[in-house]
Amino acid sequence: MGGAELDSRLRSAVRAGDADAVRDLLDQGADPDVVDADGLPVLCEAVAAYDARVAEALVEGGADPDRMLPDGTTPLWRAVDGGSPTTFTAVLGREPRLRLSKPARERLLALARTWYETGAVEELRRRTGAHGPATTVRTLDGAYDWVDWVEQVSFDNGPSVRAGHGAILTSMEWAFRILTPVEELMARAVGRHDADHVDWQTACFTLVQRRSAETWSAVVAHRHNPDPAHRRFVADFLWKRGLLCDTSPEFEQKESEFLAAWAAEETDGGMLAKLLDAYTHRDHTGQEAIGLLHACHPDPRVRREVPYALTADGVARTHEARAALRSLMHDPDAQVRLQACTASKRDDDLLPEITRALLPLIEEPDAAPRHEAVAVLAESWDRTPATADALAGLLDADDQLLRLEAAYGLALRDDPRTAEAYERVGPLGDRFRGDHRADALWRWELRKKDSAAE
Repeated sequence: MGGAELDSRLRSAVRAGDADAVRDLLDQGADPDVVDADGLPVLCEAVAAYDARVAEALVEGGADPDRMLPDGTTPLWRAVDGGSPTTFTAVLGREPRLRLSKPARERLLALARTWYETGAVEELRRRTGAHGPATTVRTLDGAYDWVDWVEQVSFDNGPSVRAGHGAILTSMEWAFRILTPVEELMARAVGRHDADHVDWQTACFTLVQRRSAETWSAVVAHRHNPDPAHRRFVADFLWKRGLLCDTSPEFEQKESEFLAAWAAEETDGGMLAKLLDAYTHRDHTGQEAIGLLHACHPDPRVRREVPYALTADGVARTHEARAALRSLMHDPDAQVRLQACTASKRDDDLLPEITRALLPLIEEPDAAPRHEAVAVLAESWDRTPATADALAGLLDADDQLLRLEAAYGLALRDDPRTAEAYERVGPLGDRFRGDHRADALWRWELRKKDSAAE
């Protein structure tokens, strides 16, 4: 295939939003900076479409985000203007400090700051001369399965922007290694009063990456802030640290003590649930005491987190913890029962009660707890015929994922119905490539062949 044909197909792939095809064509030699009918590089088309995956593929394939355009902007400049943090990050690329001069970095920072401080509605109004009210639509902003959201703003079907310039400014400062004061970053976050907004998420993630004791202390100082949004931000910060950061034993102990003290005092159910979730991400001493303290909490969100404080490696910590887990397996809230079973799934003493609690849950009309219950039952150490029959009974379910979990559970049990079960699962698409449940069939068949050869 000639260069002109490759370039033509690359334009088509960018327009179609097919990132995989874009990568494949670039690997074959297509020009990453090929221009469209308007004389603009195709990267600009991806930016205008907020197509972060295609933009990322182009930049990684050699597209120049700093190429000067006829109007004096660059693709990166346009990504800042567009207001999509995910698209901006894709176009920014790696090590921008090494690529961009200090004056160029300062201009980009000033652009993002202008948008943020003026506000997307007023800045778009100023640029377009539009009158009347703006149309604002909440939209997801993520290249993959993220839940972050942002407002998309337009006037009378004119050009639109996304109001994620606070997140863009925060990301850019961190990329340029500007240590913005903690108070300023928190103000950008809590101004939205929503932990799923891009400004909140980006500020929190940036502070998590700044792993100094000074940053940690400045954030957690807001534990007693009268504004609940500040306290929610601190809880979210601590949760993300537990998930993403490896810390020294000394600092981990300090954080554990901080979380335990807060959890013992917190009265808001939603906040307490978040704290317990953060607290149980690591195996801190004192978790059982906190779990027992809140095992009968009136808020089910709290009780859903308690089982993870009462267990370690899937086993109850003590007899008292096991008794509390038994009680939670009979909780009126289905998710509490499910979490009690999930957290203690390796506890032999609790196994019969776990099975009894899970069997009704696999018939739940609510898809979320039903899926989780089937997954736990499939991997359960329970090898009784009744459990295998319950899994086999799911092979007629309309939901393919339920059928797959059931077939997987039968494979783990070396059940003679396994081959038929996988046939009844039906064809699995590319998204299941490498999936442990899908792979279990050939592993089961291999075990059978090995057994027959002995």
